[in-house]
Amino acid sequence: MHPGTGRKCLQVTLSTPTEPDSESVFSITPATRAALIIGGMMFAGLALGTFWVGKEAARIKRAREQTALANSRLNGEMVWIPAGKLTMGANDGAPDEQPLHDVKISGFWIDQTEVTNQQFTRFIEATSYVTRAEKPGSGANGEESPAGSMVFSPTGRIGSNTDPAGWWRFTPGANWRHPEGPGSTLSGRQSHPVVHVAWEDAVAYSRWAGKRLPTEAEWEYAARGGLNHQPYVWGREKVPDGRWMANIWQGLFPQENRGEDGFAGLAPVGSFPPNGFGLRDVAGNAAEWVADIYRADYYTRGRQVDPRGPEPSGDPAGAEAAQRVVRGGSYLCSDSYRTGYRPSARMKQHARVPNGEIGFRCARTGAPPT
Repeated sequence: MHPGTGRKCLQVTLSTPTEPDSESVFSITPATRAALIIGGMMFAGLALGTFWVGKEAARIKRAREQTALANSRLNGEMVWIPAGKLTMGANDGAPDEQPLHDVKISGFWIDQTEVTNQQFTRFIEATSYVTRAEKPGSGANGEESPAGSMVFSPTGRIGSNTDPAGWWRFTPGANWRHPEGPGSTLSGRQSHPVVHVAWEDAVAYSRWAGKRLPTEAEWEYAARGGLNHQPYVWGREKVPDGRWMANIWQGLFPQENRGEDGFAGLAPVGSFPPNGFGLRDVAGNAAEWVADIYRADYYTRGRQVDPRGPEPSGDPAGAEAAQRVVRGGSYLCSDSYRTGYRPSARMKQHARVPNGEIGFRCARTGAPPT
């Protein structure tokens, strides 16, 4: 009612439009806030989980690689060597490494590592085989002698490093089970290459395993790993970046072995990097029997496709057939004595005389992997 008139008035209040309250527009409800927090936690958890899974996958991969190496040490994993051409020999090598000549090699399988004590134990347990060193009369000429083998045993008063009689000693009771003679065992050496095996023992194991010994040409082709004309199976430098690539002798042989490569004697197989074909210990560690009869002049008369070594011309047990080729050198190879760890180097040993530096690996003829 308007004052003094008694009439009713309608009062209208007009307001000017204003900008909406920003807080009301962007306000987050408790439910929305909870959903965002939960979503953020889930995202963070997913990211952490992805990182953990990746890290765990890498760990599992490393573990599988280590297991694969361990299995190859124990189970004799084989590597396929594709067919190819090899230049055998070395112009700067010994006379029996000459002349250089090209040969063609068919594809074949070869053990990744040297046969180990554990593998050889399985063979003995399965067959009750008795090695040459475990039988009397194991001399080079079949002469009467007690069971035993040649053990590396330098006298300490050696005036020359050219006479093996100064460091090899026939030891009764020494064999693959007792590498240094009676009282020594294989404890801690299951993954070491088996030694004190004669050539016939290596052949017997190979046949039991459904394999064979590699030929000399196959062995050199595989050992080079695709590096033709190189002095070492890993390349041109003997100690690249100061790293020893094989278990050989460092120091004045046979008086001093400094063990700079980490081992003063035999090493577990696979202790050094593989070559280009994935083979291990094709230089040093244990020297290796191959199938071929040894002849110093064989390179002047051998065939050019899959050479198999000389054929015996007379008595298979005679002097010509008695010497077999040994390849790869051993932990006893030294620049001051012999460089048998070079891929072109040829060594020989009487087939009936085992010793503590010679082992073997097997090969197999067969189809390539699919």
